Amino acid sequence: MTSSARTASGGVARLAAWRFIMVFGVVSMLMDVVYEGARSVTGPLLAGLGASGLVVGVVTGVGEAAALGFRLVSGPLADRSGRFWTWTIAGYLVTAAVVPLTGLPGVLWATALLVIGERVGKAVRSPAKDTLVSHAATVTGRGKGFAIHEALDQIGALLGPLLVAAMLAVTGDNYAPALGVLAIPGAASVALVVWLSRRVPDPVRYEADPPAGSPATASDHLTPPGSLPRAYWIYAGFTAATMVGFATFGLLSFHLVREHVMPTAVIPVAYAGAMGADALAALATGWLYDRIGPWTLVALPVLAAVSPVLAFTAAPWSAVTGILLWGAAVGIQESTLRATVADLVPPGRRATAYGVYAAILGAATFLGGVLTGWLYDTSPTLLVLVVAGVQVCALLLLLATRPAGLSRSAR
Repeated sequence: MTSSARTASGGVARLAAWRFIMVFGVVSMLMDVVYEGARSVTGPLLAGLGASGLVVGVVTGVGEAAALGFRLVSGPLADRSGRFWTWTIAGYLVTAAVVPLTGLPGVLWATALLVIGERVGKAVRSPAKDTLVSHAATVTGRGKGFAIHEALDQIGALLGPLLVAAMLAVTGDNYAPALGVLAIPGAASVALVVWLSRRVPDPVRYEADPPAGSPATASDHLTPPGSLPRAYWIYAGFTAATMVGFATFGLLSFHLVREHVMPTAVIPVAYAGAMGADALAALATGWLYDRIGPWTLVALPVLAAVSPVLAFTAAPWSAVTGILLWGAAVGIQESTLRATVADLVPPGRRATAYGVYAAILGAATFLGGVLTGWLYDTSPTLLVLVVAGVQVCALLLLLATRPAGLSRSAR
């Protein structure tokens, strides 16, 4: 009997590692229907309330910073308390409660606060959730485990925008019912994650005694309990650089509306396509990561640099292509980047590592949101040039740190 079929007491577990990842993927899929459905119309929603490009950039940048920065608190608290399921469930509850209300206020500041509130819910749950998934991914392969979870997650990210688009088409661009209907998948996600927590109360047992031949890493026994390894900090610097030069979909969709590139009801469909590209990129890079390691990440700054060149145009097909490339970049960010963190840090410090890592990315994302919003109001062409320059610097930083060296540190 493998360790993935044992509990803390030595009995038979009720879910094997792959099944745990699959069920957790369904939980994330349902919640992605909720918050990605809402995010697909953030730009048009704010624009309809009188927001400028700078305001959209600031709101979405602050939202992403909150989603990442608050993890600096939630990650260490999850590690210290050991209550990973409590933090995970609480975060899902916040998102499920906030999103259906976002279309109601009709006032810019109130809507902006709800948009940011949804991101706070993600911050509450993410370090604990990623840690829970990382334990099972020790058995399945870190790249593949996180990739499968992300692919399932992105099915929801595809369905959510399509549901919102259909509701907008039926209700005549009325955001209240379009976002209110998202309460249904939100409730289902919370119910399923509570069920999963009862079926597998202690997922760390997947990692406690991995079966022979599993992809468990040696780093779990090499890092002092109170520290984070040097390779981790180098890696965090590279990923922060990529986020400084990364436009949010809120700004992309704002451009589509302002320049009349496509009708408002079609924008969630374009976002759904981006989420499909996200899932495919996650699967591809997850598979590559388990074979060639962090060299896979070279694709991220390349995609992040090319996507705005195509997206910030007046040609619909060029904009759609740019959005798909943007989605592929997000797929790498949401799967392979997290797999690398799990390989660099041992279990006892992993939620803290995810929290610190997210805080660094949160600061970078806020800076990137403000920068790209200001550049867009100044000149979309200047935005494209500056983003490309930042991503070139990020690529050079990655090459200078020798990804193979990071791989050896992790493996």
